[in-house]
Amino acid sequence: MSSLIHPTAVIESGANLGRDISVGPFAVIEKGAEIGDGVVLESHAVVKKWARIGDDVRVGHFCVVGGDPQHLDFDCEIESFVSIGQGSRLGEGVTVHRSMYEHKVTKVGESSFLMGNSHVAHDSNLAQQVILANGVLLGGHVEIGKDVFVGGGAGVHQFVRIGPGAMIGGLAEISKDVGPNLLVMGRNRACGLNHVGMKRRGVSDEDMRSLKRLFRDLLTRPVPISKLAQERMNELNEDSSSAVREFLSFFISGKRGFATCSRK
Repeated sequence: MSSLIHPTAVIESGANLGRDISVGPFAVIEKGAEIGDGVVLESHAVVKKWARIGDDVRVGHFCVVGGDPQHLDFDCEIESFVSIGQGSRLGEGVTVHRSMYEHKVTKVGESSFLMGNSHVAHDSNLAQQVILANGVLLGGHVEIGKDVFVGGGAGVHQFVRIGPGAMIGGLAEISKDVGPNLLVMGRNRACGLNHVGMKRRGVSDEDMRSLKRLFRDLLTRPVPISKLAQERMNELNEDSSSAVREFLSFFISGKRGFATCSRK
C-alpha cells in the first residue's frame, strides 16, 4: 500500500513521513514533524513541527498536535515536544500542547483514545490505554495512569495525579489526586472502587477485597492518609500483591491531597 496524500494538503519540506500514511484535504504537516507508519490524518488536522506521532495513530478533523502551551511566560522559541503513542486515536478537534520546558515532552501513551474536543495541556503525561471522553480538559502537568477513563466534560486541575485503573465521572471537577482503581464523581468525591474496570483487567477477587478494606481504612474517615498508607505498607509481607502495593504507594506521596468520601 502506498501513501494517500490529498492534493490540497500542505506538507512542508523537512517533515519526516512514514510509510503508508493517509493525509486528508487541507491537513497541514509542518517542517520537523515526525509521522510514523500507517498514520491517518483526517481533513484540516494540523501537526506542528514539535509533534512526534507513532505508528498507526489516527488524528481526527481539526485536531492540533504540538501547539504552544497556554502559559503567559512561555517562550515560543523553546524546543519542546509532543509524543503520541502507537495505535492511539484523536477525535475531532482534539488539542495536545507541547511542553513549556526545553527538550521536555507532553506524552500520550500507546493505544489511548482522546475523544472529540478534549484537551491535553503542556507537560501532561498519559500512560497507555487512557480514554478521555468528549470535552475533557486536562490542566498542565497532569499525570494519568494506565487504563484510566475520564468522563465527558470533566476538568482536571494542573499537577493532579490519577492512578491506574481509575474512572472519573462525567462533568467531574478534579483538583485532588485520585488513587488507583477508584471511582470518583462530582468535586473530588470518591464513591468506591471501579469494580467493573478491575474485573475487565483480571484483578482477582482476593485483591478486590483487600482494596475494599484499604479504601474504607484510608478514604472514609478523617485520618492522615499518607501516614496511614505508609504504616499499612510496612505491615505487608513478601507475598502481598502488586495491586495492593500500587494502591498504598500512591497515597504515600502527593502534594495536592486526595479525593475521598470522608466528610472532613
